[in-house]
Amino acid sequence: MNRLISFITGRKTAWATIVVGFILAALALGPFRAATTETNPTNGLPSDSETSLVNEAVKDLPGANSTAAVVVYKSDSTFTDSQLEWLQGTFNPIVQLPTGGVNEQFTEFTNAEVNGKPFVPPAIVSEDNTTAVVTIPLEKSDETEVVSERIKEIRATAQEGLPSGITTYVTGPEGFQADLVGVFAGADFTLLLFTVIVVAVLLIVTYRSPVLWIVPLLVVGTADGVAGQVGRNVATAFGIVPDGSVTGILSVLVFGAGTNYALLLIARYREELLRNEDRHVAMAAALRGAGPAIIASGSTVTLALLTLTLAELGGNRALGLVCATGIVIAMIAALVFLPASLVVFGRGLFWPFVPKLGAENKSLNGVWGKLGRGVAKRPVIISIVGFGILFALALGATGIKVGLSSTEQFRVKPEAVYGQEVLAEAFPAGATTPTIVIVNKDSADKAIAAAETVSGVASAAEVSQNDSIARIDVILDGEPGSEEAYQSIKDLRTELATVDGADALVGGLDAEQLDVRTAYAHDQMIVIPLILLLVFGVLVFLLRALVAPILLLLTVVASFFAAQGAAWLLFTNVLGIPALDLSVFLFSFLFLVALGVDYNIFLVARAQEEAVHFGTKEGMIRALATTGGVITSAGILLAAVFAVLGVLPLIALYQIGIIVGIGVLLDTLLVRTVIVPALAFMTGDKFWWPRKKLTAPKFG
Repeated sequence: MNRLISFITGRKTAWATIVVGFILAALALGPFRAATTETNPTNGLPSDSETSLVNEAVKDLPGANSTAAVVVYKSDSTFTDSQLEWLQGTFNPIVQLPTGGVNEQFTEFTNAEVNGKPFVPPAIVSEDNTTAVVTIPLEKSDETEVVSERIKEIRATAQEGLPSGITTYVTGPEGFQADLVGVFAGADFTLLLFTVIVVAVLLIVTYRSPVLWIVPLLVVGTADGVAGQVGRNVATAFGIVPDGSVTGILSVLVFGAGTNYALLLIARYREELLRNEDRHVAMAAALRGAGPAIIASGSTVTLALLTLTLAELGGNRALGLVCATGIVIAMIAALVFLPASLVVFGRGLFWPFVPKLGAENKSLNGVWGKLGRGVAKRPVIISIVGFGILFALALGATGIKVGLSSTEQFRVKPEAVYGQEVLAEAFPAGATTPTIVIVNKDSADKAIAAAETVSGVASAAEVSQNDSIARIDVILDGEPGSEEAYQSIKDLRTELATVDGADALVGGLDAEQLDVRTAYAHDQMIVIPLILLLVFGVLVFLLRALVAPILLLLTVVASFFAAQGAAWLLFTNVLGIPALDLSVFLFSFLFLVALGVDYNIFLVARAQEEAVHFGTKEGMIRALATTGGVITSAGILLAAVFAVLGVLPLIALYQIGIIVGIGVLLDTLLVRTVIVPALAFMTGDKFWWPRKKLTAPKFG
């Protein structure tokens, strides 16, 4: 390891390291660039889930390659006679159907035919005579560009000749898919732009230098670009296609973690420049000092992310593989290419605050050193107060609700959501997204009769069959994605299971979302305990102790629940968000525990190093004094970077950003600053138990 450090920081070999970095980056961004991935998130349910089995069975039925767009017309008052004639046309006794209605505007899009001519069913008007709906049968397409362009044209057509007083919306399965693609289009660039701006501003404020910030930003930015390509290739190798939400979180993680590692290394490099005239020697010493903490931190996050590979949901597995790859690349960039990039410049890189050989390290007598000495005087009282604050915030999570309806999952409502809300007021809420039941053909009538007895079922009818199975469409009263709809799905599955010989399977949008919820519950039961065990294992390996890892893990978990409580109060009382998305608890726990423990690692690793020479109490004070500024800067930067998730369109990412941001600030400003030092002062040398003799952690 010493040879590698010498190579990275050497006078001539540092340039060679940079050249190697350029070559690797060029290969990743050039010939080995990943194929373009879908932009819209998918559910990733396993192939043996009931919903997946229904989707597979439907492929063998007539019309399997069909989908639909739903055009909704809404009037502020009841439709007039002229409006009704425009909507429905007049009855033609020859064809026994209304003709001349608005439905005929959409025949160029339909894949249905009657008597050899394109056909779109006439508009259906609600009982209150304020809403009409036209359902356009469409050929299903897996190409997002085709779906988006088709819905764009349908929306333009829906506006043609629209009578005054009527508003139109295009929704349904195709409308939702097009809007989901639309809100994610360009989201990666927007997220990257905001992330770069936030990181650049905070680095300038931290270093107070017009040039120093450029080096870590370029290194971490390049690492992000490389991670995006390598991560996608790794996921593809495992048969997983990452979506827009995964790649968005990847950028946040790489920029957040990579910049944190850069802050820690540069702060240690500045310290070493006060003691060493040769900057190459100083950087080698900085790597040996900061290396163990960076490796432990990166390993913790990587292992925590890899626990997601055991998840049921393909989206979770994709996130785990892609983001774990990104963290490894960020760690390599911070430990290899950043030191080489920094060391090729002279001390002038720090201008105007250039560290001078032999100058006093003012941090030891600064605000953080004074705070440490203050905590050391009353550690018991301070730890009680600190945990009391976390407990009080955690109480805010009482009554927390999980699960958003399909119309609540967007930060800014697209047209399809407005259309669905209008439909839900005038028709059975599930009219445009029927629940699909697959049964053996001979049991179709019995299954329909059983389904109609279930509370929350508005209607049930057979729509297609082949030689062996039949499809029954069930319309629910509950709004799609609501608790009422989920309960109806559960009751429907229970009731149909009693129909002998039916072998009933229940699928469709609501059933799919219910299966996703069940899968998330399964994933949480597996992943969360594994995360705790792995983080604990890394802490034990780093510190070679048991008491300190237990206490550190306890503080991070406490800050997670405090962040959940604080965020829940914010969501319900300020932002008007009624529930957490299904993914929020698992992902916020993963990011907060894995990333939150980083700051404890940075502090305690340095405390252990100092305790070798000054004892536990003075060692913790000196560690707090020397790392206080850089860890606080790192925490604020990471919180700000996660807050940037708010520019993405999904409420889930918005909520994750807020919860993790709050949790990181709690970890940085309360847990690491006050509670952890207080616990170390209370336990004294037992903090390192069962070790009797301390030796500083080495890297090299």
